[in-house]
Amino acid sequence: MLLEDVPEDSLFHDSLKGIYTGALRAKELVKQILTFSRQDTNELKLMKMQPIIKEALKLIRSSIPATIEIKQNIQSDCGVIKADPTQIHQIVMNLATNAYHAMENTGGELIVGLKEIKLGVLDLINPDMTPGVYACLTIVDTGKGMDKTLIEKIFDPFFTTKKIGKGTGMGLSVVHGIVRSMAGTIQVYSKPGKGTEFYVYLPIVKNFSEKRVIQNKGSIQGGTEQILLVDDEDAIVTMEKLMLERLGYHVTSRTSSIEALESFRDNPGKFKLVY
Repeated sequence: MLLEDVPEDSLFHDSLKGIYTGALRAKELVKQILTFSRQDTNELKLMKMQPIIKEALKLIRSSIPATIEIKQNIQSDCGVIKADPTQIHQIVMNLATNAYHAMENTGGELIVGLKEIKLGVLDLINPDMTPGVYACLTIVDTGKGMDKTLIEKIFDPFFTTKKIGKGTGMGLSVVHGIVRSMAGTIQVYSKPGKGTEFYVYLPIVKNFSEKRVIQNKGSIQGGTEQILLVDDEDAIVTMEKLMLERLGYHVTSRTSSIEALESFRDNPGKFKLVY
């Protein structure tokens, strides 16, 4: 509603748009957590990774110190994958956050790249992969690095080297699970004092032709009828009442089902809709 009220050339418009985008992403992340806990099948769709990666890096940039420089090498011509956008967001956020923690005290560079790469039979990293074209996401840091013993454990659930309150040890295990479920794989290279490199390979969908979808921003149809609106939360009632009144409807709102029933009994023919 604020976005509708504020002119597009307003100084506040971009900030409000950012809040709106962040709220939608938060909604999707909560949905993803619930889905993960229920072991449901995720909704996969054809998508490009570039916008998700850039959005995640904007979020990371706002929360890390200026002593860490973020460099991007994201190729615009990298192809389309079949994935859940929220899961791609999770991958980038988890790996970038780990990279940031490795450089938190010393500063350094966080380098994020995306490119298309062709893997033949001899190039395959694990036996579950098939030859073909892959999107390769790279996240590199110049932090403290890891030895071989740590690298062997990092994808284990609840394993963490961070202090209490810094992490749960679930981030990399979730990333590993997401990537494997998409028929992809992860490679890790690291040495103590030499930083860490993560390479995420996800299969690119063949024979995909991108079609432009033109969305018609038509006006929402309103009305003048009387509506009885019922909900037990004040905030929801207030918001929905405002939205409906903006569309021209006359709204009687109640937060008690008993009071709503009494209002309806007083004049049943008054209301065209009870919601």
